[in-house]
Amino acid sequence: MTKAQFQSFEEKASPAQGAPRVAALRAELKRRGLDGFIVPRTDEYQNEYVPPSSERLSWLTGFTGSWGVAIVLADKAAIFVDGRYTVQVREQVDTALIAPEHLVDNPPDAWIEKALAKGAKLGFDPRLHTPDGVRRLEKACQKAGATLVPVADNPIDAVWNDRPAPPLAAVVPHPIDLAGEDTATKLDRIRASVAGHDAGALVVSDPHAVAWIFNIRGGDVSHTPLPLGHAIVPREGRPTLFMDGRKLSNAVRDALASVADIEEPTALQRSLRALGEAKARVRFDQGTASQWLVSQVEEAGGTADVGADPVALMKAVKNAAEIAGSRSAHRRDAAAMANFLAWFDREAPKGGETEISAAVALEGFRIATGALKDVSFPSISGAGPNAALPHYRVSTASNRAIEPGIFLIDSGAQYQDGTTDITRTMAVGTPTPEMKDRFTRVLKGHIAIATAVFPKGISGAQLDSFARAALWQAGLDFDHGTGHGIGSYLSVHEGPQRISKLGTTALQPGMILSNEPGYYKTGSFGIRIENLILVEKREIPGAEREMYGFETLSFTPIDLALVEPSIMTREEIDWLNAYHAKTREVVTPSVSGETLAWLEKATRPIG
Repeated sequence: MTKAQFQSFEEKASPAQGAPRVAALRAELKRRGLDGFIVPRTDEYQNEYVPPSSERLSWLTGFTGSWGVAIVLADKAAIFVDGRYTVQVREQVDTALIAPEHLVDNPPDAWIEKALAKGAKLGFDPRLHTPDGVRRLEKACQKAGATLVPVADNPIDAVWNDRPAPPLAAVVPHPIDLAGEDTATKLDRIRASVAGHDAGALVVSDPHAVAWIFNIRGGDVSHTPLPLGHAIVPREGRPTLFMDGRKLSNAVRDALASVADIEEPTALQRSLRALGEAKARVRFDQGTASQWLVSQVEEAGGTADVGADPVALMKAVKNAAEIAGSRSAHRRDAAAMANFLAWFDREAPKGGETEISAAVALEGFRIATGALKDVSFPSISGAGPNAALPHYRVSTASNRAIEPGIFLIDSGAQYQDGTTDITRTMAVGTPTPEMKDRFTRVLKGHIAIATAVFPKGISGAQLDSFARAALWQAGLDFDHGTGHGIGSYLSVHEGPQRISKLGTTALQPGMILSNEPGYYKTGSFGIRIENLILVEKREIPGAEREMYGFETLSFTPIDLALVEPSIMTREEIDWLNAYHAKTREVVTPSVSGETLAWLEKATRPIG
């Protein structure tokens, strides 16, 4: 367990790369008659994870976070990040060249209004921006007396001499016993939705949706088994799948051809313009459809109906086969987690372990299951003050030794039957009373979500405060959402469901979410407790409304050394004891020796 197979801890970017590359970009912009250019950290699918060929922001600036945007003008440049990356961006970017800006305090449109000279031409790649994003940028340029100019080809690609080739990972079928619903049935549901929107066709711009509709998976991006491509589903007739044919074996092509026409990506523009010429009303996903896609239909005479993606909600509500697969994946992952935590309990107190060695060890235990396809995201492995960074990513440069205090690891696995995501916080040595108090308040919030009962129609925003109440009572809080949706051998971050202040989608039985309240003391320690939960119906005698609750899918002990029972209610203690009893029941058949002995101790009843 000395090397990770699915994640790297090397920093591939450097602040020093910024100066020559920004200079090259400025020269290219001048040649094109542009006064500036916008560089988002995304690809044409608005993906969270993007292939190396689309890592333009990282190549230009050195910043490797999962979200950000840079604007380069002839005499100044800025990079905009949210609260997750305010520390990281200053470590990775030449701040004398590219000024870091907070997305909320000084968003790109506000910066543009002040920085752009009157008459300036600000370029953007319409394939990398949604229509709503373009409208905001246009408004900012108008206020500055400038013009927002779409480019036919990205100027960064013109100066990125060693740009990697686009990915060509093989497309593989996702078995029907795991998918639970065939493509023909899914297409019937989608066509009904298209008709309900009075549209002639749906453009499927989210590769997760493409994968779900056609029951396929791929490997074009890291950690999520995506085949990159688009699809068009007409109100009547066969859909068309636009995907590089080099990814398709003869068997896969034949299977797909039974339900769809298959075209090369270069044919997409022609098909979009044909819809426009037919004066069709075309539905687009507001979250992932690019301005380029929409403009092809509109310029040819069609109407763009940009709104919520109907496939997203269908995909979010898991069927019986997907739920069974998730339960199976979580039981398998629980054994790997138990082996890891037993190892950690033995080795961490000895000294000599680091954030990286812990992450590698956990990946190794998952590999040992024989079923691991990938990690579902790079492990957040944080010791001491690094644990206080909710989205910390360890590198060889930042790697800390695991010393007495607190260690946090947030990790997940991609198995063919399900995607997992779990966070555990462990004490190394004897925790302080403050650590125990904060941990227990986070645990109380976790239990409040796990035991919540709520009527049909309730959204995650209405549950979010349950996770915070015990922290609020002590004048504390955390700055991230309480939970996100989870895919079925797809993205570890899936919408539209979420438990957060922004979670407005009603929760439905079959949705899987995370339950992960936390607390972070800057410069000292961080705490997060995360399980995955499944929305299910609840039968309540005398209930006047349809009621829902949660089934906990994750089974991994919660560190009792950090629990302070004196601030817990009897009901909370009973929940913890019952959870540990169930964890012991689930995990015991799959572990032995030192892990089994550790498990018995780690799941002992308290109170």
